[in-house]
Amino acid sequence: MTVYRIANCNYAGDLTGTGARLYGGRWNSEGKSMLYTASSRALAVLEVLVHLPPLLVPDNFCLVEIEIPEDNIYVLNPALLPANWREIPAPVTLRQLGDEFLKKRECLAMKVPSSIVPAEYNYLINPLHPAAWAIKLTNTEAFSFDERLLN
Repeated sequence: MTVYRIANCNYAGDLTGTGARLYGGRWNSEGKSMLYTASSRALAVLEVLVHLPPLLVPDNFCLVEIEIPEDNIYVLNPALLPANWREIPAPVTLRQLGDEFLKKRECLAMKVPSSIVPAEYNYLINPLHPAAWAIKLTNTEAFSFDERLLN
């Protein structure tokens, strides 16, 4: 299956989850490598926009298409999510769920609802999973944000 990610072009080819390891995220603690991807190009755009300061027009971004095997995805049961799972900052429970997913290494990716659009999904990839060799970067192209989204 194809998943999407928007990143600074300098890091577009990095599938190691270094950024998430250095800074942590909604679904992982600092020190834990995880590659955040989205089920669609549009969701990938939103996932970047929510982290940008208002009126900042980012440049040097790329849209990355990544292939992952469909038969190696854990689908998170929404019943495991706390009632406040969409809050900012994210509840620690989410990092615990993500860290446990990484530790177990049972599946290459985990499908989770987006906190921005809960009916859409993010795919969190474990770059240290034994099947990480199956992750394929299939396309990288320059991406410009429509300025109407930033005003």
